Amino acid sequence: MSALMSDVMTAVPETAATGALLPAFCEGVLYLKEPDPRDAELAAAPVIAAGESAIGTIDDAAVYQTRLLADALRYTTLQLCAAKQSGHPGGFASSADAVAALLMLGHKNLVTEVGHHAPGYYSAMFLDGSLAAMGIETMTDLQARFRERDGLLGHLSGAIPGLLAPAGPLGQGQHFAMAGAYLNPDKLFPCTIGDGGLGEPYVLSAMKHFHTAYPEITNFLPVLVWNGYSQEHHAMVSLMDNAAMTALWRAHDFERVILVDAKDYDDADQPGPYVDSTLFGDAARDAFMRAMLEAMREAADAAMSGNLTVVIVKQLKGAGVHAQGAKSHNLYPGDTADKPNIAAALSRGALSPGQWALVRQNLSRAGGGLSAEVAVTECERPLPDIGTLPLQAFPVGEKAVPSSAMAEMVAALGERDPAFIVSNADGTEASAMKVINQRLGIRHPTADDLYHQGPTGQVYEPLSEDACAGLAAGIALFGGRSLWLSYESFAINGWPIVQTVGQAMAELRRRTPAVVSMFTAGALEQGRNGWTHQRPEIEGYIGAQLRNGNVYLLYPSDANMIQAAYAWATGQFNKSISIIASKSALPVYTTPAQAEQAIAEGAISLYESQAGDGPLVVFAVTGDMVLLPVFEAKDRLEAQGKRVRIVAAANPRRLFRPGDVAWRHSAEPDGHFMDDTAFADLFDGDALIAVSGGASAALEPVLLRSRAKARDLVAWQRGETTASPAEIMAFNGITGEALAERAMQLVSSGR
Repeated sequence: MSALMSDVMTAVPETAATGALLPAFCEGVLYLKEPDPRDAELAAAPVIAAGESAIGTIDDAAVYQTRLLADALRYTTLQLCAAKQSGHPGGFASSADAVAALLMLGHKNLVTEVGHHAPGYYSAMFLDGSLAAMGIETMTDLQARFRERDGLLGHLSGAIPGLLAPAGPLGQGQHFAMAGAYLNPDKLFPCTIGDGGLGEPYVLSAMKHFHTAYPEITNFLPVLVWNGYSQEHHAMVSLMDNAAMTALWRAHDFERVILVDAKDYDDADQPGPYVDSTLFGDAARDAFMRAMLEAMREAADAAMSGNLTVVIVKQLKGAGVHAQGAKSHNLYPGDTADKPNIAAALSRGALSPGQWALVRQNLSRAGGGLSAEVAVTECERPLPDIGTLPLQAFPVGEKAVPSSAMAEMVAALGERDPAFIVSNADGTEASAMKVINQRLGIRHPTADDLYHQGPTGQVYEPLSEDACAGLAAGIALFGGRSLWLSYESFAINGWPIVQTVGQAMAELRRRTPAVVSMFTAGALEQGRNGWTHQRPEIEGYIGAQLRNGNVYLLYPSDANMIQAAYAWATGQFNKSISIIASKSALPVYTTPAQAEQAIAEGAISLYESQAGDGPLVVFAVTGDMVLLPVFEAKDRLEAQGKRVRIVAAANPRRLFRPGDVAWRHSAEPDGHFMDDTAFADLFDGDALIAVSGGASAALEPVLLRSRAKARDLVAWQRGETTASPAEIMAFNGITGEALAERAMQLVSSGR
């Protein structure tokens, strides 16, 4: 390393572009090389001139300097991963030429579907100076903060300056690109997709449905990184030839399929259909990079001109780094920068000090400035003023359909915010929310008034919960309003991207509307359909996230309370909020004021015995329909001299103790929790029975804090085909008789 350190400290010939010394941001770079003889001609000045945002002409200098950027991205990615003997350099390495071309053409609203490409995108943000916003000024800083808390996560998150969206589970990135395109029709949103991720069932189908619904929105550009390998083996599409891959995309409505195959430029006689462009001679490398720039410019022009377009980049995984194929995917303990294959790759890919300076100058100008300043998600998106949504005051004691009450508010919101979308896979009409279709319209190329559908509707209905959740979550993350409606039974298929976005929202440096979902037709209403439609386990999934800090699972107990829940949700930012409600006519227990109090404070008493001095039985309930057997149990218990209090646990997250929840770590921190006195007034008694018609996870804070002398929990067990909600509740042991009997046992035994 002594010669290396000597190189670091040695001045290089001064040029207009490079200056004389190693740029300060390169402190910590391990390998440097001497200036290239071609620098004097092709790197005398940045090809993105001061005041410009992209290369103008694709000439020899533009090609050469884009090559330097691709090399810098590969080098930084590999040294970064080696610094922690961890991380994933191989996949991004095969896309570095494509990413470099997009950046040099001024496209900085980049999204990726591949979380494993994170170190490459961090490298891009470092090289343009964006990471200075989080105190990362030098390569040494970059390495120290990689894969560390409050630093650069192993996979992309919402916290990194300049990066638009998180990337973790495969098959999600295209949703963010489409959401960005929807909200920003004047900008291009490229999205890199790995050929491993292409095997996910939703990627192409999601884009095809979106294009059918929004044929005029083509300003998203998928870039398939076709490198032949997945994480630990060949990609499932590795045996396809170019014609078959082109046909696959054409079959999904892509009018322009532009394929750049490194094999066509190979002068190194590499075997197999996938080759490494960094092993080419200079002339071949230039030709490949020129083709990449021309392809990206053509694709961008087409996408921005109304043509659904994809660029396919076919290059061997691991191009230019320490290994090839799946073996390049991950670094393991012992894979340090001193390991021979890594050291050799770093040495081969090294840049001179002047070249590093040139890369920084070009990237800091590309797109009009640093990504941390120009990316669309780096500022708060203005929202139309929707005012106060209309509320219906249903009289206590009457019956009303909760989902229908909320639907009126949703329709009003959509009429006041034209960019608002409702996504749904199973039909709003089937959830007693037909008014949404009537007033907002289903987005469909076939106009038909009978079905309330037409090409300008605001209700997005792909028959895929992943596509529904993906677009709704993406729009919320990018600053718009949306609502995902789903049957509780199918929501699990779309929840992972909502979870991803919710976590990202907790980290954002800007405010963005909460991602809101509402699940209807719960297990108790799906008797005739049997267990296939009885899957309230989604409530357990979400309930397990309530400790995250910005996740809320709301259980309005009636039609007034669901309106309070939705009104509250639409006024929240950087949160993930889910509402569970029925589509059946059910009793109204609360006034509008009481309903608002329940959502704000977490719980409210729906009933308390006014006579007698017998033991007090408290029912803590999540849900609406499940209150029917609870009130039946109340009658039985009062007939036997017991007092009863029925409490709606409407917003269980507010029922935790402050120390139970990571709220302080969230953007828009919410530290509102019910205090001990108020909690005791509601939930303390001689016996407490927590009751849920779904999963029991949301009742955790009640059982955790209750000081009742005896406690028990009655909740969903499993599904079965039944003729009525009462029968399915009875199958699960949730009847008035069973609840009353258990309460009597608790009171008598004290446990």
